[in-house]
Amino acid sequence: MTWTALDSADQLNDIKQQPGYSIIFKHSTRCSISMMAKRRFELDWDQLPENLPLYFLDLIKHRDISGKIAEDFQVHHESPQLLLIKDGECILDQSHGGISVEEALVMVQ
Repeated sequence: MTWTALDSADQLNDIKQQPGYSIIFKHSTRCSISMMAKRRFELDWDQLPENLPLYFLDLIKHRDISGKIAEDFQVHHESPQLLLIKDGECILDQSHGGISVEEALVMVQ
């Protein structure tokens, strides 16, 4: 599996219009907790469906997009943060040590 860089607000509109599931992972490249959460997620992500779009947001480079994510999906900004989107709505919001492939997997099956 691979990440798709989330680097424009237009991509958020595309995600909101996509049928089915998508994951957005918000990551601070300056935070060791965020790095650990990302690494742990990537160790298990092969359990997710292969066609599940995975979007990666670098919070340091794109703080404005993070704010738009919070507004568009009605979630509180966190870092690190994983959002599971279904048909344009956030159905799972995880942060810090609570980020897990297992919980996301239960939701997509």
